[in-house]
Amino acid sequence: FANRPYDNNKTATNMSYDPHKHHRRSIRLKGYDYTNDGSYFLTICVQNMQCVLGEVVNGEMVLSPYGKIVAETWVWLAEQYDYVSLGVWVVMPNHLHGIVTFGRGGSRTAPTRTVPPAEKRKPLGRLIGAFKTVSTKKINNLRDTPDVRFWQRDFYEHIIRNEREYQAIQTYIYNNPMQWQADKLHPDAPPNQFNRKLL
Repeated sequence: FANRPYDNNKTATNMSYDPHKHHRRSIRLKGYDYTNDGSYFLTICVQNMQCVLGEVVNGEMVLSPYGKIVAETWVWLAEQYDYVSLGVWVVMPNHLHGIVTFGRGGSRTAPTRTVPPAEKRKPLGRLIGAFKTVSTKKINNLRDTPDVRFWQRDFYEHIIRNEREYQAIQTYIYNNPMQWQADKLHPDAPPNQFNRKLL
């Protein structure tokens, strides 16, 4: 369910990831250029929060055919766009969590490939739009439901500001399947600011 194994040598520091603080509805930062080099924590939710991407079994995610399409399309982003690198990510029953980095291949500190300048990149919103379009088309072809919306209109994003925060979010994503029953996006969770339908 992830594009690379979790590195146990990169555990979070004393700063724990707080989903109430970081996992919030996307409000793009005014004046921020979302084509700049940087890392972003993203959450993309299925329309109406339907659990169609698979199920969590014994703390591990088992993907449905739709979930496999989502995983393949997520990997496709980094193959399609030279300036995109994927950090830890996970497909959950009704959403996807992932870290996307613009402008740095391989490691976050040692680029391994040439990347286009910011003015030639898709901004983050358009990149996620491409992911949604490609994955929706494949899923709708599979279930014979042309032109049906699969993803919620918006997405959650958080600009990752330092390595310490990166480590904490990475741990949160890695542990997400094991904490599914308590997740704010679980279908049995009481109404909260995270499981409301995005408009």
